[in-house]
Amino acid sequence: MTLPDTAPTPPGADRTFQVDLRGLVDLLSHHLYSSPRVYLRELMQNAVDALTARHALEPAAPADAFGVRLYADGSVVRVEDDGVGLTEADVHSFLATIGRSSKRADRIAEQRGDFIGQFGIGLLSCFLVADEIHVLSRSARTPDAPAVEWRGRGDGSYTVRTLPATARPRPGTTVTLTPRADAGEWTRPAPVHALARHFGSLLRHPVTFDDGTGGSGAGTGGPGVSVNPEPAPWARTYPTPGARSRALAAYGEEVFGFKPLDTIELDLPAVGLKGIACVLPETVPAGRRHGHRVHVKGMLLSEQAEEILPEWAFFVRCVVDAESLRPTASRESLYEDDTLAAVRDALAERLRAWIARAAASDPELLHRFLQAHHLAVKSLAVHDDEILRMLLPWLPFETTDGHTTLDEFARTHRTVLVTSSVEEFRQVAAIASAAGLGVVNGGYTYDRELVHRLPEIRPEATVADLDPATLTAHLDPVDRETELAAAAYLALARDTLAVFDCDVALRTFQPVSAPALLIDSREARHERTRSQLAREQEGGLWGDILGALRQEAPRAQLILNQLNPLVRTAVSIDEPELARTSAEALYGQAAMLSRRPLRPAESSLINRSFLDLLAHALRKDS
Repeated sequence: MTLPDTAPTPPGADRTFQVDLRGLVDLLSHHLYSSPRVYLRELMQNAVDALTARHALEPAAPADAFGVRLYADGSVVRVEDDGVGLTEADVHSFLATIGRSSKRADRIAEQRGDFIGQFGIGLLSCFLVADEIHVLSRSARTPDAPAVEWRGRGDGSYTVRTLPATARPRPGTTVTLTPRADAGEWTRPAPVHALARHFGSLLRHPVTFDDGTGGSGAGTGGPGVSVNPEPAPWARTYPTPGARSRALAAYGEEVFGFKPLDTIELDLPAVGLKGIACVLPETVPAGRRHGHRVHVKGMLLSEQAEEILPEWAFFVRCVVDAESLRPTASRESLYEDDTLAAVRDALAERLRAWIARAAASDPELLHRFLQAHHLAVKSLAVHDDEILRMLLPWLPFETTDGHTTLDEFARTHRTVLVTSSVEEFRQVAAIASAAGLGVVNGGYTYDRELVHRLPEIRPEATVADLDPATLTAHLDPVDRETELAAAAYLALARDTLAVFDCDVALRTFQPVSAPALLIDSREARHERTRSQLAREQEGGLWGDILGALRQEAPRAQLILNQLNPLVRTAVSIDEPELARTSAEALYGQAAMLSRRPLRPAESSLINRSFLDLLAHALRKDS
């Protein structure tokens, strides 16, 4: 909060920036910090950093010799620590200059990795809830050091006084805020205690809270209630591995609100990271990423840190505490650097190892996991050969034999056919199944690519794309006499359906209940659309472009089933208009059974053919 120099400045001389503190606080509240509640985290963070420096100064002191005490009674919020404290020079240097941090001092520069905060602007967050900040500090570096009082106000002014050592008998710092009336949501006793627990439950230094009631006032407990009574669950000792596993699962349920399918311990000594990954018990929508709970040196940094894991790992939620991850300026997310990239890769490897262990030693757990998260595993298997070899035979796919694993399906069908779309699979599934063909729905994300890699795992299996020619080759032709008898009807049907670029053929196939099969790929429909546009734009630049793109695409095929009684009746119709109407009705019914979106002309045809057949039936009855 450097104040402007009011003395005249010679022309051309260097000048210093003048800071509008209110404008800066507004910038922090709207663009840097997500909520005013971070003020308490910043105060606790400064206190913990001061304790870290005190322990460096007095390494022989017991770990719990120094602590942090919080107080909130509705009229003030106070944070007191037994840390290294500040001298008067420190106060002028670090509290009166925006952007400078005591943690940048040369004497502790080499120890910066031990500190949480590294940006020197945390104290300004207090102006989000108060108009005045009072700091009383006494340095532990100098015996008999005096106490120093600093008062900063929201208008950018401040005062500094040196007081007798008796004003603060012990070294350390006390920060006191008088909250504004509109900040009660964050400064009343209950919210302060809840925020302290939220941000500081895993801190390694003792932190206590006092609400000033001497009892359990405001629902927060009595004076000196511990904010972090126990170490992190992964840092505790347990009588048995089973007890440890249950305790970690219970902690995951407490943090995330669901009972994990399993918990995976995470331990990366190189960056001082420990924690757990909780496997979600239910399916997660594809591409949906959950945020993870990340602590840095015990202080909660973020509950929505997506960047800690790769995108494919959306089947877990993590809670971790790390030493060496670098926070951003707001200290609410992680800075993307080489260390974070290495951590992400290492955690991904831990998840792969868990999947491998489940596949090797716990088939029941693997089955439950794949039931819920097969899509996540498929996305991983596409890029990870080891996971592919381990899990491809176990992964479920939609096939003409129902939902089954590729391993099971390949035992029944030596040649595995795969469709390119869900629509194509639905068109042919019933007919292909009746013809004894083994077809896998390759229309879902990753499925087609994975099915084509089956021979890498099962060399005896053959995989091929399903095309209309493959399917029609497995439909039995009718005898010559039957085809000649139906020739007139087939010619009229082709003429009627020419507007849809559809050919008509007569075959026999199962099931008998299916009167017709429409085979029409999406690519063929797109090519016909391009051709139509080219014809409409013939002679123009756009028409030339579309004409250049045009390819010879197979026409749609309406295959009539001679075994079906309705078809046998239809091909014998000798009344031209009724024959046309029946052909339109058979096409419309086959189009609907294909489950693809109907074009407007097809919807109109279905309505018209139904009404025409109804009118014919009524005339016949009358």
